Amino acid sequence: MKIHRSNSNAGLAAVLALGISSAGVAPLVQTLPVQAQVFPRSSQGATLSSGTVIPAAYRGAERIVLKPDETLPVTLTVIEDVRNSRGTTLIPQGSRISGQFEPEGDGTQFIANTLILTNRDRQDIAATSDVITRTEEVREGNKDRIWQGALVGGAAAAVLSEAFGDVGVFKVLGGAGAGALGGWLLGRKESVEVVVVDAKQDLDLVLDSSLNLR
Repeated sequence: MKIHRSNSNAGLAAVLALGISSAGVAPLVQTLPVQAQVFPRSSQGATLSSGTVIPAAYRGAERIVLKPDETLPVTLTVIEDVRNSRGTTLIPQGSRISGQFEPEGDGTQFIANTLILTNRDRQDIAATSDVITRTEEVREGNKDRIWQGALVGGAAAAVLSEAFGDVGVFKVLGGAGAGALGGWLLGRKESVEVVVVDAKQDLDLVLDSSLNLR
């Protein structure tokens, strides 16, 4: 009987020990998922590396027309989600990028300076388009084809209007070119050379430096 009691006590002790051990393990198992959610992504995961392409376009016109030496502020729209190497979307489609066209070599280049995400957060960005060197000689016979449906820079609008006597172009500008008229009233010309940017195809941007999204 003593042997039977000893075995029972040993079994009871084993059960109690197992219960204590299980009670001690269970909370640890439950807290692991919570701890994993505290830091959902590392700072590295929120970074786009230099050289990342941001598909962008200007949605307000089919083309952008400006003088080769003109600077023109414009806001572009991101047309595809931009993801990091892990597949996480960091710049959603519909975000906006503001900057300006600046003369570069024989053409123009868009220089981005501000990223505006879809949640309205803003931050600095350093990105550029390719240099666009497509030019056209605007003449009486083709002027309507070139500037209809276009965003026309103020300096380009002024010289085109002065050359061809057509102030209808200012309806596209909303008056933006009026202040530039004084510098371009130099007498009528038979043709005017302008840079023509395809608003849908020419404006993909490349990050010049890594972008750490906050």
